[in-house]
Amino acid sequence: MTDAPIGIFDSGVGGLTVARAVSQLLPRESILYIGDTAHSPYGPKPIADVRRYGLEVLDTLVDQGVKMLVIACNTASAALLRDARERYDVPVVEVIGPAVRTAISTTRNGRIGVIGTAGTIGSGVYQDMLGVNERLSVFAQACPRFVDFVEAGVTDNTDVLRVAEEYLEPLRHAGVDTVVLGCTHYPFLEGAISYVMGPDVSLVSSDTETAKDVYRQLVSRDLLAGHDARPTHVYEATGDSADDFLRLADRLMGRGVSAVRLVQTGAIDLPKENS
Repeated sequence: MTDAPIGIFDSGVGGLTVARAVSQLLPRESILYIGDTAHSPYGPKPIADVRRYGLEVLDTLVDQGVKMLVIACNTASAALLRDARERYDVPVVEVIGPAVRTAISTTRNGRIGVIGTAGTIGSGVYQDMLGVNERLSVFAQACPRFVDFVEAGVTDNTDVLRVAEEYLEPLRHAGVDTVVLGCTHYPFLEGAISYVMGPDVSLVSSDTETAKDVYRQLVSRDLLAGHDARPTHVYEATGDSADDFLRLADRLMGRGVSAVRLVQTGAIDLPKENS
């Protein structure tokens, strides 16, 4: 199992930021990435649909022999983490917990902002996890158009800045000193977000924090790839065409993604809602 790939899943291309961070921290590890482009974006969808789509993709990764699952999607992490950990025998890492821990250790004034998709913010998962600490005040803001910008490959024009100013004004007014980027697409807009929030506000990105969690899990479970490992990086998508995925990945990530193969996920019996 040590030479088996790490399975990384996102609703589209945003999770490539997590894949990149994992590769930088663990260069000997193989990666199998699936973007569920057939159902992207997850943010506006009902939570039951997100759970079904996500578990179908995770089943596909497990069937291909991964040694770990990384849910590189905040909306999916909020919707199906408990189901995934009960369903699979391999360790499951998600993107919310690592970012929460870093935000708590980063803030100076105890006022933390969280931005994410409508699904993530509506789930209340960040608010609940941060709210356990009584010294913290949490201010959440849905930023649905951010994903649209990233998926269109638009990350640095005046429209992005205008929308960022509109979304982030409540957080600026609240005086937050730390903002959690609660969507793996958002690091692509980090320049605009940082500009609007100002130099005194720290941004916490889930990609690098999740990669550190992956490292810890692999070490603690003795699953690190061997010194003679020959890592491979395989990218898959569930849509009808790989062209859009490739074009956007190339635009956002450089030449790190040269080929994408299409896969189909099978229907599953949806677990009952957790109480």
